Amino acid sequence: MKKNIHPDYHEIVVEMTDGSTFTTRSTWGSKGEVLKLGIDSKTHPAWTGVHRLVDSGGQLAKFKKKFKDFGIKG
Repeated sequence: MKKNIHPDYHEIVVEMTDGSTFTTRSTWGSKGEVLKLGIDSKTHPAWTGVHRLVDSGGQLAKFKKKFKDFGIKG
């Protein structure tokens, strides 16, 4: 391998959204840093199967009003 071209590979702590942690090796950050996840396999709908509609600025209500005659339930 060529010298001085690869990033430092060290241990970091990963904190899941529920507060649990685990140690892994990464090139992210520096040794011992904590990577706090905002989305992980315990909360993301792709893994949990639970989907929620988030209404930002009334967009969901506006959509429902616009398409109420199409028989869309929600």
